[in-house]
Amino acid sequence: MDNETLVKIETTLGDIKVKLYNETPKHRDNFIKLAEDGVYEGTLFHRVIKDFMIQAGDPDSKNAPKGKMLGAGDVGYTLPAEFVYPKYFHKKGALSAARTSDEVNPEKESSASQFYIVTGKVYKDAELDQMEKQKEGRLKQAIFARLQKENSAKIKAAYQSGDKAELAIIRDTLVGKTELEAEKRKEEAKLTPEQREAYKTIGGVPFLDNEYTVYGEVVEGLDIVDAIQNVKTNRQDRPLENVVIESVEII
Repeated sequence: MDNETLVKIETTLGDIKVKLYNETPKHRDNFIKLAEDGVYEGTLFHRVIKDFMIQAGDPDSKNAPKGKMLGAGDVGYTLPAEFVYPKYFHKKGALSAARTSDEVNPEKESSASQFYIVTGKVYKDAELDQMEKQKEGRLKQAIFARLQKENSAKIKAAYQSGDKAELAIIRDTLVGKTELEAEKRKEEAKLTPEQREAYKTIGGVPFLDNEYTVYGEVVEGLDIVDAIQNVKTNRQDRPLENVVIESVEII
């Protein structure tokens, strides 16, 4: 498949055309299979948050009574994460896979059926600089946590023997190693010029990058995406008037 797959999502508010990336083959093939099997027909955009995203693909949303809490339904399996970062990121119009939280899903595996389309907001340079600092902080936390885990036996032994001096040495060593590794990997916390440009012009949701798999993007119908994100919703972010996916067709 040299050419990227195009998909038309027909909704009650209009059509959205998306392309699926070839660099995320598991997500691409799974989306095509579910579309061809009719899994999406009759499902709702059940979670809509203005200036953030519109979410769909919960099989339980078919014929769901008004006001029913939705978002927990799925098709019985997950997909391994396929991050193609920083090439594909959460700019406006990005098609991404929903997933459960890190606490229960440290591998960041994707929901097989639930997806969202990014709307987001436009950012200023200063806001993006602040986000880079936060990303750097999260990177350091992750490195330190990993090093702690790797040295857990040594830490436990020092703790049980009450050797505070040894504990202090271990801590200082791990802090030093964290700083060294973070320095080597600092580019991971930086936004590329392409990301910066997109987030400053069309907008998006930068803090979701490298956390959720982006596997496609809207090529036509962003006005329909905007129409959906502007509908009135209840406290659970479910639209008061159903926005229904009538069909998903490979074109």
